[in-house]
Amino acid sequence: MSVAEAMTSKAVRGLPGATVLQILPALTETPAARAAVDVAVALLRSGARVIVAAEEGPLNSDLQGLGGEWVRLATGSANPLALSRNANTIATLVSTERVDLVHARGVGASRSAATLKKKAGVWLVHSYATADLRRLSRDKSYSRALLAGDRVVAPSRYVADQIAALHQVAPEKLAVIPRRIDGARFDPPAISPERATVLRRSWKAGRGQRVILVPGRIDPANGQLMLVETARILTNGGLRGVIFVLAGDNRQHFDYARSIAERAEAHGVAHLIRQIGVCPDMAGAYLAADFVALPQTEPPAFPLAAAEAMAMGRPVIAANVGAIPEVVLAPPHVLELRRTGWLAEPDDPLSFARAIAAALATEAAAYSALGAQARAIAAQYFTPVRTAAATLSLYANLFEGR
Repeated sequence: MSVAEAMTSKAVRGLPGATVLQILPALTETPAARAAVDVAVALLRSGARVIVAAEEGPLNSDLQGLGGEWVRLATGSANPLALSRNANTIATLVSTERVDLVHARGVGASRSAATLKKKAGVWLVHSYATADLRRLSRDKSYSRALLAGDRVVAPSRYVADQIAALHQVAPEKLAVIPRRIDGARFDPPAISPERATVLRRSWKAGRGQRVILVPGRIDPANGQLMLVETARILTNGGLRGVIFVLAGDNRQHFDYARSIAERAEAHGVAHLIRQIGVCPDMAGAYLAADFVALPQTEPPAFPLAAAEAMAMGRPVIAANVGAIPEVVLAPPHVLELRRTGWLAEPDDPLSFARAIAAALATEAAAYSALGAQARAIAAQYFTPVRTAAATLSLYANLFEGR
């Protein structure tokens, strides 16, 4: 059924009075589930009805406490019989509950909802599962599901381009809505300076030393080993009073973490690089740092750590790869007055050393302006209220035939 036929086959009620069904794996503490609850809150406030079909989880109480409805549905299986059973369950829900729009989050949810356009003529939105980009070959069943939708939501323009190339989704069907950050958690006025002081002390950061925080799992894809050579270049150039704090789990790539320590020792910069493991207080860690570095070698779908750092008013020095330049703004992509950080070539220690040197040379007034700009952009695009509002705007455009 075409979009035009769908519009004429049933009355379109618009957001107030509409019924929206969200399908996701489970109401557990995951980004997809949190985003679904954010959207549910916004929909309920707009006068819409919200049903969530998923496995049960801790966020179920949040959803139902706010007035949302929950239906148990398991979408994790790729078994054709399970997919057929789910499709029938969803179609029945759509018919009996007069659902106007279905939003599928996750590969299983999208596959289960793929036949709805033929069966029910509802609007169908997919949130793209970025883990699909790591597959060695195209998932044809997922492609068919995405192509059956009216819109496919990507977390970045980089991912939208990948979807268009990999799954042949038409550009007009693609929408970019960035991932959410926890605006209440990453809010500088809400964090006591003592938290930052305690962390700096635990990192053995001396008085007056500047801290470059490197968040993220210790992993070759995250490029932390390159920072050893970067530190050596900076030290040989006369730079003093700076340390690198690597905050991330090293258990999955323990050999890589050991290589970082061994190379730092061999290059005479071991005293500048601190591997602290998992940091339970990342908001405090951003506040304790002066800059945040993201030396990724593999392109991220969305650099969540960069968005969190910006919300905390910290400029970011990052590899110019994947979706990073969409979040970390720097010339020549933007005017100087829009800068929120510095970009360097991926896996290029000299390029990174130059970017770090430029960042460290920033005068106090310019540094404060950068931090304020970063916070403003994070508040404008990455908070739960903003990302949910963008999703509702997408729904409204569909209801209005745009």
